[in-house]
Amino acid sequence: MHILVTNDDGVRAPGLLALAQAMQPLGKITVLAPDQNWTAGGHVKTLHRPLRVRQAPLEDGTPALASDGAPSDCVALAVLGVVKEKIDLVVSGINPNANMGHDITYSGTVTAAMEAVISRIPGIAFSLASPGTIPEELDFAPAAEVAQRIVRAALANGLQPDMLLNVNIPYLPSSELEDIRITRQGLRVYRDKLDERLDPRGRPYYWIGGDWPTGVPDDGTDIGAVEEGCVSITPLQLDLTDRPRLEQLRGWDWS
Repeated sequence: MHILVTNDDGVRAPGLLALAQAMQPLGKITVLAPDQNWTAGGHVKTLHRPLRVRQAPLEDGTPALASDGAPSDCVALAVLGVVKEKIDLVVSGINPNANMGHDITYSGTVTAAMEAVISRIPGIAFSLASPGTIPEELDFAPAAEVAQRIVRAALANGLQPDMLLNVNIPYLPSSELEDIRITRQGLRVYRDKLDERLDPRGRPYYWIGGDWPTGVPDDGTDIGAVEEGCVSITPLQLDLTDRPRLEQLRGWDWS
């Protein structure tokens, strides 16, 4: 079993180290991650410039590669030949904050796993639903234990090339984590605000900010599960077709 480990927070992120260590008992690992933070970078494919890859060992000495591309670039680079050995599974994370509901379209953590599935390799994204504190101050150990447990189960039940799982783990001690729930995407509520400022030459520039997003904790959703202290596993697919609307649109007069 050959597992590619990546993330969107950068090769020095503590969540990446925790995930890499959790995967080591399960098979051979290769780490290829961005050399900087790509949080909320979305699904990116870099075509307008060359990509660089360099050696960047992790804090515990684990060999690792870093690229100046996006998380999805890192997966593509590995699959297309930077990593010579066939990759059986891609795991991404552990992100220091949740990726639930509409977050998945922004998340570099999730879109790295999506890039794997595009290449017919199963992908699993892991995120920690922390209170938004500094990543270096977070305890990733309980989430790493959950990640190892989930990957073990996936291996035992058979990996499928189109398997794309989005896992969100409450920020709780292992003893307080409730059961694993299989969930659907919930409704994220964003409270973004636009901050307009002037530079020293009087030209306007903008920051997109605002309060931390919340969500509707409906039963059966990722947001609802995490709210109740449960690990959420949401199976995703790349086909975004709104199938019920197909028939509605076919009934319109397009002349």
